[in-house]
Amino acid sequence: MISRRLLRVKVLQLLYAYYKNQDRTIAKAEKELFFSVGKAYDLYHYLLLLIVELAFVAERKIETAREKIIPTQEDLNPNTKFIDNVIIKQLANNVQLKAYASSNTITWDDQEDFIRVLFDKLINSELYINYMNSDTISYQEDKKFVEKFFINLLATDDDFYSLMEEKSIYWNDEIEFIISMVLKTIKSFKEGDDQDVSIMSLFKDKEDETYVRDLFRKAIVNHSEHVELIQKNTKNWELERIAFMDILIMELALTEIKEFPSVPVKVSFNEYLEIAKFYSTSNSSNFINGILDKLVRELKDNGSVKKVGRGLVGEK
Repeated sequence: MISRRLLRVKVLQLLYAYYKNQDRTIAKAEKELFFSVGKAYDLYHYLLLLIVELAFVAERKIETAREKIIPTQEDLNPNTKFIDNVIIKQLANNVQLKAYASSNTITWDDQEDFIRVLFDKLINSELYINYMNSDTISYQEDKKFVEKFFINLLATDDDFYSLMEEKSIYWNDEIEFIISMVLKTIKSFKEGDDQDVSIMSLFKDKEDETYVRDLFRKAIVNHSEHVELIQKNTKNWELERIAFMDILIMELALTEIKEFPSVPVKVSFNEYLEIAKFYSTSNSSNFINGILDKLVRELKDNGSVKKVGRGLVGEK
């Protein structure tokens, strides 16, 4: 499922676009928000299918070599460890993955050049060579190989990042998030899982879907109140001198802290500080930390923060 961290980032991005768009409406922006979340889920499926596509390339090469007029012994008796990788077979046969890919036209068929280059990088990598030459044949070794493909090869490949950014403007900042989802999926697979084993859903549950919608709506509804609160606590700064992204990050943090009783203050606080490190200026995290700390203490003192749920009542 799409993580809460990525959902927060999506809301921040669409909130920024909403205020920068003169022709804005909440309904239009909300539709764009959920479209953006859906594109992240598309990327998740693209990445799961990528290792399957590479195995298909390897299989086709083996079949072509066997059909030579005068095949070599190696052509006739190839090392099939990669194409026999059980994790890859589980992905290739997964009913849910195939159904989503088919209904959403998710395929690598239009990226032959990229796939060919990536395949060459793979088969010449130390990861692949060590795997193919290992005498060990086990489910865990297959799983480790696939995990390391995503971590050591794909996550460091500049060509891959460039291609993903070309394919969708929504994928500029979320590839690492989605790779982590892919890795969780791989780790969750078990030997003996059949084709009907579930992969991650778009949202963890209905609560997450409601969360992202409410966070966006309530941030807009409380915009004026939160800007006034921020301005009051930044007396040494003119509001115009504060980075607009910093203001939006603080607004979202305040919205979540006030409007979502089941989310601990510390979680909201830390999440938005982390987001600030990537989406604002180099000094933003420290600045936001100081201002939010004052704002949260003020909100707690006037009773605006009410947390409910196990371990949250009276949270300090």
